Amino acid sequence: MLPPLAWAYGAGVMIAAMAKPKTKSKPPLPKPTARNVRKTSPPAKPISLYFWPTPNGKKIAIMLEETGLSYVLQPVNIGRGEQFKPEFLAISPNNRMPAIVDPEGPGGKPISVFESGAILQYLGRKSGRFYPVADRARVAVEEWLYWQVGGLGPMAGQVHHFRNYVTEPQPYATQRYINEVNRLYGVMDRRLGSRDYLAGSYSIADMAAFPWAVGAESKGQNIDDFPNVKAWIERVGRRSAVIRGMHVGAELRSATYSLRDDEEAKKILFGQRSR
Repeated sequence: MLPPLAWAYGAGVMIAAMAKPKTKSKPPLPKPTARNVRKTSPPAKPISLYFWPTPNGKKIAIMLEETGLSYVLQPVNIGRGEQFKPEFLAISPNNRMPAIVDPEGPGGKPISVFESGAILQYLGRKSGRFYPVADRARVAVEEWLYWQVGGLGPMAGQVHHFRNYVTEPQPYATQRYINEVNRLYGVMDRRLGSRDYLAGSYSIADMAAFPWAVGAESKGQNIDDFPNVKAWIERVGRRSAVIRGMHVGAELRSATYSLRDDEEAKKILFGQRSR
């Protein structure tokens, strides 16, 4: 069951699912001749992207915009517990977004994919873009993709938590994670000292890291200490698909919203246990 309102995205265009299309008069079609008859494939069914505007969600929006694959945005308001609904858990058993459902998966049958790294790899294979086939190039992409999934994202997330959401200051924990993010920025800076992108060519590894690397100051870092990362952020951030992907779902959250002041959301997000 889909939410009552979804948004269709693709090629930089957002269309409300409940909007009525305007009809325009069209010129008569030419009569078929040997010159203008051609076989056409039916349009691809859009991928459903279960999403909320967080860095992990934006990774997938960027990839979909980069590849031009059509998709429909299915909002999952994690601050209101929508990630625990049975219909969402059926496709994302870890009760985390993002997740996707591709109605035209392997063999033409639907498939659901959860976990952002797995989704990026799936979309790379499906589109044949940004995820190389050659073993050596693919290994490099996977190394830096997993580096982000296992390091930069979780550590930056902990910095945000301890700097912004704890009820009582935790100096040791806060500094512990600021230091680790500093180390990770240093790792990335050294890597980018000899290449433009993390795996050599622009890839899903860059798309994964970018939403977590921007806003260094909010993570307790001075971006000028990492000139190669700063140049990479500017380089990736100029891509039109990245700009669109970073703004996907902006309408879902009020400009005045602050999780810091949302006690209900904090209970849902930070009080989860197995039962």
